[in-house]
Amino acid sequence: MAVRWPVVLAIVSLLSACSAPAPIPAPDAASTPAGASEAVVNVYSGRHYDADGVLYQRFEAETGIKVRVLEAPGAQLLERLKAEGEASAADLILTSDAGNLAQLKAADLLAPVQSPILDAAIPAKLRDSEGKWYGLTKRARVIVFAKADAAAAQVKSYADLGLPRYKGRVCVRSSTNVYNLSLLSGMISSQGAEAAQKWAKAVRANFAREPEGSDTDQIKAVAAGACSLAIVNHYYLVRMLSSKDPSERQAAAQVQLVFPDQAGGGTHINVSGAGLAKFAAHRENAQRLLEFLVNKPSQTLLAEMNDEFPVRADVPAAGAVVALGPFKESNVPLDSFGANQAKAQAIFDAVDWR
Repeated sequence: MAVRWPVVLAIVSLLSACSAPAPIPAPDAASTPAGASEAVVNVYSGRHYDADGVLYQRFEAETGIKVRVLEAPGAQLLERLKAEGEASAADLILTSDAGNLAQLKAADLLAPVQSPILDAAIPAKLRDSEGKWYGLTKRARVIVFAKADAAAAQVKSYADLGLPRYKGRVCVRSSTNVYNLSLLSGMISSQGAEAAQKWAKAVRANFAREPEGSDTDQIKAVAAGACSLAIVNHYYLVRMLSSKDPSERQAAAQVQLVFPDQAGGGTHINVSGAGLAKFAAHRENAQRLLEFLVNKPSQTLLAEMNDEFPVRADVPAAGAVVALGPFKESNVPLDSFGANQAKAQAIFDAVDWR
């Protein structure tokens, strides 16, 4: 299918993109587009990690295929891909959270991949049942509490955040944050919509303040005494503990992490992941890169540099993540998050989470 380069140029002029290690160049409108045999793969990425750049360099050295990258926030990538349509230069799309991956799938922007390599490396619950996206790294949605608060230290489950004794003591992000949408979507899958709404209403009643900020901001709020408990992804605390900023290290040292629901269904798990772009011109190269990102050396590097869990069972976690200890994780399939996302947002709206 011919690529309509003038359309791409028009879109580039309208939509901004973050800088990337090897940016996708804007093509000359008068030139002939490169064919599928070109030794290149164009990556649209919502991830902004040094580890990814290292892996792209390794892939280039091993295969001779040039990796060109466009980086932007996940929501912007989604809108860009919708606008570009068949003219898109994207071959492989990377983003954080199964909820974002589900949105890409729902917008019909991903192509199915059949790969014994991917299926063998990635557990079924961490990939799309139709092969349209695959998890690359794994994260846990945990609870942090103030070490000095004996009552907060008793929290054991997500449900505990709604107990009356924690009224006015919980900090959270907004309801539109995809991490929270996926958390509630998982609850809908495992417990049903009625139970999920009951939980959201109970937690809403315990807010210390209106939802605001990032996961890092929630940890800082707990450390500062603005609240006693917060919901965050595990790696935010791990990174703060080793931050170059002394104030972040000091804040992180005042809080502790607990993996919720160890006596029940297990801690909520999510992923960063990738899928083949529907209109990819370099499909074979994109699949080779995707498979490369889940081989053992790549998974080891991602674990070491990103403070996330590998998706491969035969690659151990690294560094400070190991110190968090073993935990039981939820078995809810991540592709259910997309199916329940609209219900989750409706529940958050109904309880006035904001």
